[in-house]
Parts: sequence; structure tokens; C-alpha cells
Amino acid sequence: MLRRLARPDPRMTPSPPATPHSLGEIAAAIGADLVGDGALPVRGVAEPATARADDLAVAIEPVALRLLAGSAARAALVVEDAVPPRVLSGYLSARRPRHALALLLRLFDRPAQPPGGVHPTAAVEPSARLGEGVSVGAFVYVGDGAEIGRGTVLMPHVTVGAGARIGADCRLHPGARVGERVTLGDRVIVQPNACLGADGFSYATPDAGSIETARASGRITARNTEIVRLNSIGTVVLGDDVEIGANATIDRATLGATTVGRGTKIDNLVLVGHNTAIGDNCLIAGQVGISGSCRIGDRVVLAGGVGIADHIAIGDDAIVMAGSGVGRDVPAATVVAGFPAMPRDEAFAQHANVRRLGQMLRDIAGLTKRVRRLESGPDEGER
Repeated sequence: MLRRLARPDPRMTPSPPATPHSLGEIAAAIGADLVGDGALPVRGVAEPATARADDLAVAIEPVALRLLAGSAARAALVVEDAVPPRVLSGYLSARRPRHALALLLRLFDRPAQPPGGVHPTAAVEPSARLGEGVSVGAFVYVGDGAEIGRGTVLMPHVTVGAGARIGADCRLHPGARVGERVTLGDRVIVQPNACLGADGFSYATPDAGSIETARASGRITARNTEIVRLNSIGTVVLGDDVEIGANATIDRATLGATTVGRGTKIDNLVLVGHNTAIGDNCLIAGQVGISGSCRIGDRVVLAGGVGIADHIAIGDDAIVMAGSGVGRDVPAATVVAGFPAMPRDEAFAQHANVRRLGQMLRDIAGLTKRVRRLESGPDEGER
């Protein structure tokens, strides 16, 4: 039997329609050079293949630039010194095209605008404090003594634990979990189902167990007959302008704080272990795993799938390439790769040598046959 759908919540405000901008206004906003008609109206941003006449086609890659020939767009964003393959009414030339694209998308972004106030289905404890203009969505829970800064948006099904502190103008997407006593700075973005402040993976055995004996001797000479958890009574602290990806997890510290510095961006499915400290303006890509008690410096880049052992220090401005396994400290301003991670050039040389192994083995086999013939003397046919 069909059931009648509930009417839309009248409190929800749909995204506003796109505001048209002139091409000249866009050039000034994103710091690009204008070529052609600066009065041309632009109502949207699109790829060349799908762009309409009033869209700005983004053609900052060679393939996209070629697609402009068949595009309906009359304007485009291109790389500095690039020449569009067709006559346009105007185009924008950018020295740093991806940075220009970031500013362009910000100009045309139309995020949903939740209403201020508290949704009737939300549960906000009486001792919690909400700043001016805070929006609390459907089925949100805000715990005892929690503080939510002005202009922050808690979308449906967000949980904020007791004593948590969330700064101004933050945006927590559906299902985000902020644990007890966790602190977020201003303008923090938390994507769906991220978890900030779960207990750390920290356990002990009454006597030396398998891990300790294996580390000491390389052999397993003991058994883990009892495993005792270490309660995590610390917290998590995020600086201003941090972004946390969907399903990422940051574990609270055992005693102090697991920290993420100002401006750091963390991708989906990243694990940050307890007691770890991450510096400012780092980029941490998807499926990175950082074990407990690590020290990650400022402006570090961890590419996708990197694994870092516990108690490792990575210096400022270092880059760890995708899929690397880091088992020892990484000096500042170095690029490492491989498993185990080593300087990039060394890792590439080892990879090249591995690819040569097949031919080397064939050469060795041929030389071995020749040596054996020489050692055995001439055969009957040669005497």
C-alpha cells in the first residue's frame, strides 16, 4: 500500500538560484587576466562538454581545452598562455589555474541554507550554550555543557558530546560525531559520519606478551593471555580552518590531546591514532593510517594509502608518496616513497632494479652454462 509522503519541512530554505556575474567581475574575483568581453554575463560553471551558452567552461587541462571546439560556452577559464581552439566572446587566463578554480567555485557555490534555531526533533541539553545564528538540524543531540559558536551549522543526526567546544562558522555534515570534551576551532568543516574523539586503540598485558618478545628477539616466546584496555581520558583539539573527510576518525589521547593544526585538510577514511600531533596546513589523503603518538610537522603531505608506525616523527614540509609504509623518522623537506619508505630517488632506483631482474637472471643462466662448458673442457666433437 502506498503511503503519502510527508510535506517538506517549511523551515528548510532551498539553495538560492545562481547569481549571474559578468566575466570582468569574475576575473577580478579570482585574479585572472581577462581577454575579450568583460560584460558577458555568466550564470554557472561547467565542463566544456556540458556547458551552456551562459556557463563559464573550465578548460584548464589539455583534454578539456580541446573540447572547447565543440562546446556551447561563450566563455572559458584556461591556463596562462593557452589559446582556446575556437572564437569565444571572452576568456580568463590564470597563472595558477587550480587556485583560480577554487576561488571560482567559491563564488558560484550554493550550499543548502538551514534555518537558524533548533529543529523540533533535536535534543539540546539545558546546560548547553548556542551562539547567535546557530542552526541545529533534525535529530541532533547536543550534550551537557557543550558550547556551539555563532553561525555554526549542525546538520541532521550530528552528535555533540558533553563539554565539547565548537567554534564559530563551523559546518558539521549529517552523522558527524564529536565526542565529550573535544574542541573544534572556527570555520571547521566535518564531512558525513566522521568521528572525533573515539577511544584510542591502547591496551596492555600484565606480563610481556607476543608483541614485546617479537620486537626484542624476532621470535614469539610469550602469549597474550589477558588484554587490558587503557581508558582514554584525554581529548581531541582541532585548529581553525581544519577540514575532516567523510568516515575519518581521530582518536582522543590517553591523557593529553590528539591535535590537528590550523588549516590542515584530512581526506575520507583517514585514521589518526591517539596522542598524535599534526601540524599546520598539512594535506592528508584518503586511507592514510597514522598510528599513535606520532609527530607530523607543518605543511606535510601524506598521499593516499600511506601507513605510519607508532612514535614516528615526520619533519616540516616532507612529502610521503602514495602507498608508502613509514617505519622510521622522516627528515624535514624530503620526499620518501616505498615500503619501507626511503628517499624517493633510492626507492625509484630499487624499483627499476626489480624490473631488470628477469633479464639479469637470464644473463646469469647463460653465463653459468658457458662457465660450466669451459670448466668441463672440449666435448668429444671438438677433440
